[in-house]
Amino acid sequence: MGLAKIRLMNAHPQQNLAHAIRFLSIDAIVKAQEGHQGVPLGMAEIATALYTRHLKFNPQDAGWFDRDRVVLSNGHGSMLLYSLLHLTGYPAFPIEEVQRFRVLGSVCEGHPERPHDEPNGIEVTTGPLGQGIANAFGMAVAEAYLNARFGKDLVNHFTYAFVGDGCLQEGVGQEMISLAGHLQLGKLVLLWDDNQITDDGSTDLSISENVAERFRVAGWHVVELDGHDIDAVSAALDAARLDPRPSMLACRTVIAKGIARLQGQRGGHSGRLFEEDAQAARDMLGWTHGPFEIPADVQQAWRTAGQRSAAEHQAWHARVAALPASERAEFERVMRGELPAHWQQVLLDYKQQALQAPPAPSGIFISAEINDLLTPVLPERMVGCADLEAPTSHKRGLTAFNAQDRAGSYVHCGVREHVMASMANGMAAHGGVIPLSVTYLAFADYERPAMRMAALMGLPVKFVFSHDSIGIGRNGPTHQPVEILASLRAMPNMWVMRPADAVEAAECWELALQNQDGPVSMVFARQSLPLVRHTHTTDNLTRRGAYVLHEATCGPRQVTLLATGSEVLLAVQAREQLEAAGVGTAVVSMPCWELFNVQDAAYRQSVLGTGVRVGIEAAVRQGWDAYLGIDGGFVGMTGFGASGPADELYKLFNITTEAMVAEAKRLLKI
Repeated sequence: MGLAKIRLMNAHPQQNLAHAIRFLSIDAIVKAQEGHQGVPLGMAEIATALYTRHLKFNPQDAGWFDRDRVVLSNGHGSMLLYSLLHLTGYPAFPIEEVQRFRVLGSVCEGHPERPHDEPNGIEVTTGPLGQGIANAFGMAVAEAYLNARFGKDLVNHFTYAFVGDGCLQEGVGQEMISLAGHLQLGKLVLLWDDNQITDDGSTDLSISENVAERFRVAGWHVVELDGHDIDAVSAALDAARLDPRPSMLACRTVIAKGIARLQGQRGGHSGRLFEEDAQAARDMLGWTHGPFEIPADVQQAWRTAGQRSAAEHQAWHARVAALPASERAEFERVMRGELPAHWQQVLLDYKQQALQAPPAPSGIFISAEINDLLTPVLPERMVGCADLEAPTSHKRGLTAFNAQDRAGSYVHCGVREHVMASMANGMAAHGGVIPLSVTYLAFADYERPAMRMAALMGLPVKFVFSHDSIGIGRNGPTHQPVEILASLRAMPNMWVMRPADAVEAAECWELALQNQDGPVSMVFARQSLPLVRHTHTTDNLTRRGAYVLHEATCGPRQVTLLATGSEVLLAVQAREQLEAAGVGTAVVSMPCWELFNVQDAAYRQSVLGTGVRVGIEAAVRQGWDAYLGIDGGFVGMTGFGASGPADELYKLFNITTEAMVAEAKRLLKI
């Protein structure tokens, strides 16, 4: 009797289900002539145990709100996920799409890409290692909060993440491990592909610690097991589902298992596969079927696994339908991500009242006050803050989300900006939550990988920043983000808003909450923002990105002063001096360049005018030339800041009314 037949006789009854994943992945990678086979070949048994015995899902309703979430954090191994989605019957993943792996236009891309429209089974876009597990953490936070709010009959599901060594070596991974353990998120389960290999070679080249112990120290439930033993993986998943702690299943695997030439080696990660490798794997594993061919019994077993939650799916919909009308309407509204009726009234009232109220002690406190007023109106809003509650003040009426109280909607993230931003992405991808991420603008660089992913995925995350310029004063240049506004404005699909006063702040909040197609960065000053708008209007002037705050009155417009944020007041004061000197001067407030850029040409021209233009912002000039022209004037920063009182710094760097007046006159040659 041949070895292949002996292996088949002794094989686990589900082994061919795992091999179906292997060979779909091998065939797709061979056809594409590139790909990363290490993950799908090494984690085939792990995925088989999860999807056939434990996962709650419905391929015919990919967006079912109470489904378990699965994140492929090691996103380079995308064929693992694509194979699973095809085998279990997700409509977006027919065999033709698998055969087009990495072909332009295929849903089976080089890394999993979350769709911007209808759900298809891919929960988040993954690729930058560590982001995926941090997203999974955010999903688990969202589930726990919504479970506390709506009850386990409506929200009761797990979040699973396939994880590689890179996810655990990136710094964001350790932040996630620490905070998830602290919060005791028992419905978060990581499945670690512990193959002891990275793209450079053995993990011994770069780490020496016991990774499983890192999780134990952080308060996780940890099981170490053979990742190629389907029953062992299933038993570990059973234990994980019963443990109140987050779980790490350290699954010892062989990278690229089945490819004799590469398995267990560095090349197993993404070394080129050839048809000869595919045939050798078929011979070694006893797989007698041709490329992309799944035997009927194996395909049926996988499709049956795809229907394993059909009864739960039906029962859940019945429970939703049986809710009292008002409760059902509220739950369905939150699930859809719709804002409640009349939510804008809070902001309209605030705009009107702000005209009579004394200015807040800082710009960020204006945002904090608005956030607090929205608390009873938008209970689905969750705030994460990086150990900065005193200077940002966005907790106020909120209670803390912690291991003892899941009903709180304020997450104390500690000094962990990386995971805070990624957590917010996971919350938004999960749905049912409007996430805010609050910190200083200088620390946007710690959040930037997640901010980029939010923009790429089109997730409606609200990034709220304080301490937006040299106006923070004595903390010095490390905290003075002179270049960061420009860098955020360079990011596609990111709105950057820098309001000039309380009225513009309310308008920015309104627009940010309405935007469902991407993230928004709302940037506030540490210093006070006196009013520059003195007349109430129900119209949201910020909606068009920039508008004429004051038109020239002493004669035809000769000068247009353009400004954002705290510098708008300086522009208003400069206009007064120029007008008094007989120079017709307009002031344009530009709270959101991205919104201004999509206005029609006639509107943009009417705002910018045809005369001399001078911009002012306590930041670098980069980006301003689009509005000023290369010969336009600019009053701002040319280097980093310094440590000193805000008013002295503005004088030191010549960001003053007098500088604007002088620049306008220079350009006018008067």
